[in-house]
Amino acid sequence: MPITETVKQLLIINIIFFIGSQIVADAYAYLPMYFFENPMFYFWQPLTSMFMHGSVMHILFNMLGLYMFGSILEHFWGSKKFLFFYISCGLGAALAHQVVNYFEFHSAYNQLLSSGMSVENIKELISSRGYFDSTQLQLQQAYHTPVVGASGAIYGIMVAFGFMFPNEKLMLMFIPIGIKAKYFIPILLAYDLISGLKGGSIFGLGGGIAHFAHIGGALTGFLIMWYWKRNSFKGNRWN
Repeated sequence: MPITETVKQLLIINIIFFIGSQIVADAYAYLPMYFFENPMFYFWQPLTSMFMHGSVMHILFNMLGLYMFGSILEHFWGSKKFLFFYISCGLGAALAHQVVNYFEFHSAYNQLLSSGMSVENIKELISSRGYFDSTQLQLQQAYHTPVVGASGAIYGIMVAFGFMFPNEKLMLMFIPIGIKAKYFIPILLAYDLISGLKGGSIFGLGGGIAHFAHIGGALTGFLIMWYWKRNSFKGNRWN
């Protein structure tokens, strides 16, 4: 399908952000999303982090997904409805990531307190960015690691695609086996959920991925589609 207008504009904005972040040194200090208890967190970061990417491959795969799925959805929905959906899924992903980070940080914080470490020592540990065991590493990662990327929004539009075209076949790049969307997308989400709970990829690859942001974007997309289906398409099936 030819690229649609809003998708084209989103692609351009993402590319501008990516190129600009390679030129402007402070971009990665202010535009990615930090943990909200970190003083480096600013209110605009849940939005701006959606347009930031960490590498060429990161932005390439996300923009490919935006083009492949987004153009189809915008064609059927129109630009305003699509943009609302896309931004909502991105913000839902940011919220999910913050919630998970909150529990991970405070779980590690409370474990260190119960082990006998004082509040002052924990603060020093956070400031030093050093760690000696897995609990201290969890504390450091939750507090200091920023998140970037449009993946949460992309997961949301993939879920919407699955709602509208459940029998369309999808495949992973380099694995030419077509799987119907109604099976492919839940498998992909199960992978993210297991990887997020395990603390890394179940295949030992792809470290540093915000798996629960993916889940949050997908869940937001599912809830919006469920609401729209219930209220705007009563008596009709999506097939």
